[in-house]
Amino acid sequence: MDIIETIQEQLSSNSILIYMKGSPDQPQCGFSSQATQVLMACGERFAYIDILANPEIRANLPSVSEWPTFPQLFIDGELVGGCDIIVEMYESGELQTMIKDAAGPQEAAG
Repeated sequence: MDIIETIQEQLSSNSILIYMKGSPDQPQCGFSSQATQVLMACGERFAYIDILANPEIRANLPSVSEWPTFPQLFIDGELVGGCDIIVEMYESGELQTMIKDAAGPQEAAG
C-alpha cells in the first residue's frame, strides 16, 4: 500500500480524524494544541495521526487535502480545515453539530 492509499484508508476508517503535530495529550505545536482542545471540548472521541512520527504522511497529505499546513481536521473524510477554521466553527457552534452528527451513527451501530 503506498502512502496515498494509507492516507485514504485512515480517512475512510475514522469519521473524526485530525492530523497534528504530537498527540492530544502532548501536542508539539500551539496550533495542534488549540485544535485538539476544541475537539475535546466537543465531547466525542476522535482519532489522531502524529505527523511528526509519520514523515511520509506529513510530506504527502498536503497534496491529498490541498491544504498546506497542520493541523488538518477531517470529518467523514472531508477536510474541515486548520486551527483557525476549527476554532471559528467551534465558537459559532457549527463544529459541535458536525462532530455530533459524525459520531452519532457509530454509536447507533454499536
